[in-house]
Amino acid sequence: MDASSDEGVVTEEVIVPRRVGQASAEPWDVLSPVDIEDGSGSAQNRLLIKGGRVVNDDMMQDADVYIEDGIIKQVGTNLHTPGGTRVIEAKGHLVMPGGIDTHTHMQMPFMGTQAIDDFYTGTRAALAGGTTMIMDFALPQRGESLIEAFHRWRTWADPKVCCDYAIHVGVTWWSDKVAQEMEELTNEQGVNSFKMFMAYKDTWQLNDEELLESFKRCKELGALAQVHAENGDVIKENSKKLLELGITGPEGHEMSRPEEVEAEATNRACVLANQVNCPLYVVHVMSKSAADVVSSKRKQGHVVFGEPIAASLGTDGTHHYHKCWRHAAGHVMGPPLRPDSSTPKYLMDLLANGDLQTTGTDNCTFSAAQKALGKDDFTKIPNGVNGVEDRMSVIWEKGVVSGKMDPCRFVAVTSTNAAKIFNIYPKKGRIAVGSDADIVVWNPHATRVISAKTHHQAVDFNIFEGMEVHGIAEFVVCHGRVVVEEGEVRAISGMGKYVPTPVFNPHVYGRLEERERANAPCKVERAPYEGPVAQLNGQGMQEGGIIPVQQETFYTRGPTRSGGVNLHDSSFHVSGRQRDDDLLPRTSIKLVTSPNSSSSLLGTFW
Repeated sequence: MDASSDEGVVTEEVIVPRRVGQASAEPWDVLSPVDIEDGSGSAQNRLLIKGGRVVNDDMMQDADVYIEDGIIKQVGTNLHTPGGTRVIEAKGHLVMPGGIDTHTHMQMPFMGTQAIDDFYTGTRAALAGGTTMIMDFALPQRGESLIEAFHRWRTWADPKVCCDYAIHVGVTWWSDKVAQEMEELTNEQGVNSFKMFMAYKDTWQLNDEELLESFKRCKELGALAQVHAENGDVIKENSKKLLELGITGPEGHEMSRPEEVEAEATNRACVLANQVNCPLYVVHVMSKSAADVVSSKRKQGHVVFGEPIAASLGTDGTHHYHKCWRHAAGHVMGPPLRPDSSTPKYLMDLLANGDLQTTGTDNCTFSAAQKALGKDDFTKIPNGVNGVEDRMSVIWEKGVVSGKMDPCRFVAVTSTNAAKIFNIYPKKGRIAVGSDADIVVWNPHATRVISAKTHHQAVDFNIFEGMEVHGIAEFVVCHGRVVVEEGEVRAISGMGKYVPTPVFNPHVYGRLEERERANAPCKVERAPYEGPVAQLNGQGMQEGGIIPVQQETFYTRGPTRSGGVNLHDSSFHVSGRQRDDDLLPRTSIKLVTSPNSSSSLLGTFW
């Protein structure tokens, strides 16, 4: 998006959102009801990807891939396939598992408006970029039923999704009812992850006691606890101060949520989760210091996973200080992009080396008009940016092309690790016999320039505007059907399916049982104590071993055996009183010296 200045006035070209209708794809690519139900019968459901290099997270091999009825049936060379099978020539291309975006918010109601990309335009754009599954969030309002929120999101998604999806559920308040509904969601609805907020005070934020209870409940149910890690109390206080100083623009958003506020909350969440032996997943890791916390806790043995997003890996927070308000507001999200320009490279290094594990986008898009709800108050700018379409290309450019990771690691952080952590592997996240035929034929040499003018999302802004990237999803196969062919998207509304995520994932919980057994506290066997026991002068003992003391009482230690004042005690009192204040003051003190002393010392002191 080109910005220019004329006599000190900064302007920026406004791109009108493209409205994408939910039309079917080409006539030859339309699913009949029978096809949708059982994938039966026709040659359209048989596909051979030939001559490519198959890339999984742990290996690469030159192999062909044969698909039938939405499932990978053969992987190898010289495959025997039925007549009439469609063939995609993939020589010189990489054949990889479709991407899994672990963090999206399609058509989410937020801050008085609703995300402009719904489950159709959002998943259609995801397919265009090589992502074949998203994981969205059902977020109830405070006091609302978690189950009702879950079903509302399903109602929104099922008729529209072009690719498969799963749902995380937010725990935005705490009660016994919430604990019961969490069990129902895990047992009956296929939910294995719950998100808790440490920010958004007075709406979604939980306090530490509620966080502990929710972590304990996740542990009991075999679910994965997720956290939005920012200190909401500090953010609220900082925002108030900044507004009083007249700082109302988008830069105030970043100023109110400095990096240490994210790091503190990340550390606190890790400590709380570890104390109850609950696995933890930190969403949208945005800063170097927060990433360092995740890395450090993993080295200490904590079961914790970190998720940077396309935005934090591909751009930075210097845009908050752009002279064009619209441009600056277009980058507002929470936690904010960091103004330290070295942050994206730092996070990519940790992602490449295994200190961070997955990649999402936090895709939650708002138009310029929606962002303008906060034109006079940065706290009212709807938080959210794009990324679902460009995630794969941005990570390839910043990770693989830069030499930080190889294609296998790229597959791990864009697909396989997510499938493992959320217990849908190897159905998703792998090219192997029996896996779902969600595949990307990747052209590593082709380039494109990212722009809001050409992207498939409904939003009118792109935070990666003007970035040239190598790596394009030339063909995308979803459910065994070609949905993207040489840049042309043939997405079908409602083609995607809800994917249940089972609990007690061995990849997450596999070591917890043994760890609990190995680290269980042990009682020390010893002879009972038979010595004297001090008396507390009739005072009771409060929880934590604290002796209650009346405000008038100075002495907290008992008297000596002879009944005198214990000299180890203190006479200090916060009120300023002295222990002899109740005694009448003396008008004089008479000193008497010995007979051999000087007579000048005799006398009375007045």
